[in-house]
Amino acid sequence: MSSLSPASPVQTQAQTAVHKLPVSVLVVIHSPELDVLLIERAKQPGFWQSVTGSLDALDEPLAAAAMREVAEETGIRVGAAAVPATALRDWHLANVYDIYPVWRHRYAPGVWTNTEHVFSLEVPRGTPVALAPREHRAQQWLPWREAAARCFSASNAEAIRQLPRRLGRQA
Repeated sequence: MSSLSPASPVQTQAQTAVHKLPVSVLVVIHSPELDVLLIERAKQPGFWQSVTGSLDALDEPLAAAAMREVAEETGIRVGAAAVPATALRDWHLANVYDIYPVWRHRYAPGVWTNTEHVFSLEVPRGTPVALAPREHRAQQWLPWREAAARCFSASNAEAIRQLPRRLGRQA
């Protein structure tokens, strides 16, 4: 029997660490030619998406979370010679959406929505991608219109459709 009371800070910290935070980043990785990298979820075949991931802590800066998630999911290092930190753009856009029922168990009880902060990352054409096999099973580079059509997430598809305008380029 545990001697921790329900209000114990140690127990509260342990419980919090188990649940994902309902604040995330979405990073649309693209080439200068506007080809977009999509990655397929390992446990949900057919679910194509850009890089996404929750903050590790409430005080984690959004840009740091975006760089961490890109590195974890694709092996691309923001800040390296080929991909300078300036290639990461914060769109200052946040989407609030309902968490898919299949993933709600990852969040604290009663958490139904997530706030997703959108970024884009321009990388040179041919940038090597090394997927995290536990998370993703395949990758593909597609012209932005095709990539938007392939995404399972409406907010991800919309971010890709906004890409040319956000970068000041003609669609």
